[in-house]
Amino acid sequence: MSNATTRWWLVRHAPVPCPHGRIHGQLDVACDTSDEDDFRQLAARVPPQATLVESGLMRCRQTTGALEASGLVVPPPLVEPDLMEQNFGRWQGRSWMELEAAKDADLEAFWAEPAFAVPPGGESFAALCDRVGAALVRLSGPLAGRDVLAVVHAGTVRAALAAALSLPPDIALRFAVQPLSLTRLDLTPEGWRVECVNVTAT
Repeated sequence: MSNATTRWWLVRHAPVPCPHGRIHGQLDVACDTSDEDDFRQLAARVPPQATLVESGLMRCRQTTGALEASGLVVPPPLVEPDLMEQNFGRWQGRSWMELEAAKDADLEAFWAEPAFAVPPGGESFAALCDRVGAALVRLSGPLAGRDVLAVVHAGTVRAALAAALSLPPDIALRFAVQPLSLTRLDLTPEGWRVECVNVTAT
């Protein structure tokens, strides 16, 4: 590990309008960037010229664009698919109510162990924790000593907290991660340090 600290500024993307509560997962859906005041406050909290990392999904690109429109100066992004949201497989695009009504055979097992059960054709939250934790350590090497603005997803932030705090996946699922919230993690020579979690606009 490097002797320098990598400062991770994890931002959850802007809210995705969805009155029916559909499961987005890794679907490429648009977000709502109309709240200019929230974006101005967030842009003032994160450092300018930080290394920019995105998951590659449109809602993260749109969030970054709105931050730039609010005055934040960022370089072109490094796209890191390992920081994508959890893959919910065949459930993506459907709502939990639809799955209940259809009596989906895999739903009962999922609710029994939501951190470890695997949605059909997808991945478990535990697998997401492994994926994100490994990506953060891998990226922190070449980015040592820098500020890194990562525009990502709620599941990604929870998985990052699991890695930083050595939490089991089922405990990490308890974190609230609001749209446009900021979570700050530092990877120091001594290990992870948590600076703040789920900071939102006032």
